[in-house]
Amino acid sequence: MPPTASKIPRVRCSWAQNDADPLMQAYHDREWGVPVHDDVRLFEFLVLEGAQAGLSWQTILRKRENYRKAFDGFDPKKVARYDARRIKTLMNDAGIVRNRAKIEAAILNARLVLDIQQEFGSFDKYIWHFVGGRPRRNRWERSSQVPALTPQSDAMSQGLKLRGFKFVGSTICYAFMQATGMVDDHLTTCFRHGKR
Repeated sequence: MPPTASKIPRVRCSWAQNDADPLMQAYHDREWGVPVHDDVRLFEFLVLEGAQAGLSWQTILRKRENYRKAFDGFDPKKVARYDARRIKTLMNDAGIVRNRAKIEAAILNARLVLDIQQEFGSFDKYIWHFVGGRPRRNRWERSSQVPALTPQSDAMSQGLKLRGFKFVGSTICYAFMQATGMVDDHLTTCFRHGKR
């Protein structure tokens, strides 16, 4: 008797296979590669990708809810007003990555996001111009083909750095692009490939 559709395991990208952390699988299935056009969510991913530097994404996902509480739901207007007292509070918060440079970068970047909103009308409009305003859909067959950076992430990194942003190297920018659906790097064998 053939297996029913509900019994057939979903084929996912290798980093989210069936033996992976359920949190990673849920992130893969529902968020990774889905286009984001909300400034607050875009800022959230910018902070989280910067926080990930030198760590695993799994570690950051496990701390994500704590980050949302600690950083006022990633509202850049609120984060931009953080002062030395708030930095001290964050440095004592075991629920987030307690790295002063990363915390200070999040606050600085919030202020710069507000500047971009003033100049372009939204952070979304500015950040998506690096891919021409539309998701880039790749057709990778193997994980080894997925790049760590691209000319577009190089341009984003350079553009953000020129504006004063921190923790926005090209590799971080490419991970940000993947997370926010600016690029779709789901493998062709993955059930999420080509879906929004």
